[in-house]
Amino acid sequence: MISRSTSLPGVLLIEPDVHEDARGWFLESWNSRMMLQLGIEAPFVQDNHSHSNARVLRGLHYQIHKPQGKLVRVVSGEIFDVAVDLRRSSSAFGKWTAARLSAANHRMIWVPPGCAHGFLVLSASADVVYKVTDYYSPEDERVLLWSDPDLAIDWPTGLLPVVSTRDASGARLGNAEVYP
Repeated sequence: MISRSTSLPGVLLIEPDVHEDARGWFLESWNSRMMLQLGIEAPFVQDNHSHSNARVLRGLHYQIHKPQGKLVRVVSGEIFDVAVDLRRSSSAFGKWTAARLSAANHRMIWVPPGCAHGFLVLSASADVVYKVTDYYSPEDERVLLWSDPDLAIDWPTGLLPVVSTRDASGARLGNAEVYP
C-alpha cells in the first residue's frame, strides 16, 4: 500500500496493492498496521455505503462538534471526490483537493477530521463505501455549498449535477462554521 500527499495537510490518496491473476483480483482495503505506517491512526466506529446515480453530487458535508475522519473508496463506478480544509489553523484553510476514485483504479482517499467532503458521480451509478471515526450526529452536521465561488472547485464540466435541497442550500465558506 502506498500513499501520496495532496495539497491539503493530512489528506492522503492511497493506492492499495492489488494482486491480480486469471481468476480476478484481491486487495486489502483496511489493514491497521499498514495504515499506521501511512500515518493514519483512526478508531473507526462506523462503515457507510452510498449508492448514487449518474451526476449525483453529495456534499460538501462535515460535522462541526463531532468531526469525522473518512476513509473513502468506490466499489462500483467512478466519482470525482473532493475534500475542503476547514481548519482555520491550517495553512490550507479554505482550499480543496480532488481525486478520481473508481472501482477500476482501486484508489482510496483519507479525509481527516476538520475537512468537508463530497463527491460527484461520473459513471452511470456508483457505490461508495467509507469508514468514519465518529458516529453520525445529525445535530452536528453542516453543509458547505458545493458551488461556492470563493472555493472555486473545478468540478468536471459538462455535467449538470443532481443535488439535494439540503446540499443546494449549504453555507458559503465566509458564513460557515469552521474548526479552530
